[in-house]
Amino acid sequence: MSKGILIVLSGPSGVGKGTVNKRVRELLPNLKKSISVTTRPRRPNEIDGVHYHFITQEQFDALVKDDGLLEYAQVYQNFYGTPKKPVLEALEKGDDMIFELDIQGARLIKQTYNDCVRIFISPPSIDELSNRLNQRGTETEEVKALRLSQTKQELEEASFYDYFVVNNNIDKAAKKVVDIISAEKAKTSRNKNKIDKLLKGENII
Repeated sequence: MSKGILIVLSGPSGVGKGTVNKRVRELLPNLKKSISVTTRPRRPNEIDGVHYHFITQEQFDALVKDDGLLEYAQVYQNFYGTPKKPVLEALEKGDDMIFELDIQGARLIKQTYNDCVRIFISPPSIDELSNRLNQRGTETEEVKALRLSQTKQELEEASFYDYFVVNNNIDKAAKKVVDIISAEKAKTSRNKNKIDKLLKGENII
């Protein structure tokens, strides 16, 4: 059995990573979602265990000490991380997984799991990104200013990703991500076991 593919959606805060992720999983219902842990306060529309696992700083520190995170980073005043065990177990079973990570997290996960597929979700413009943050209404003016001040630096990271998708329309952006996943699954490097079976005269359907 081939190992699953680890897909990472990343981009600046407010770009719509979560919405694109949700739409992609509607189009690919067998795609498993990785749920990160975070120390930040839960937003009114968020559900613990669905959007994030909301934990204390002490619990987060314990996970780091026990090497229980695939990646972790401090983003502004809060910490985020990806639990290691459920991810590696799912990939070994052949399940494809999709991650929604900030720029730091996407950089770190590449270091610990080099075979991941990183997709940069970009806004159509910085002005539009600012509008989306204002419309979201979940951050204070101080936090919004801090996020926007980091935007140019975050956009400079895009050239290091495997793919670049502009989120000007949720459905179109999600369709592009689905096409990328399909192309990755068709790579010969991910299908060597099927090629070997064909050479042995076995049926691979």
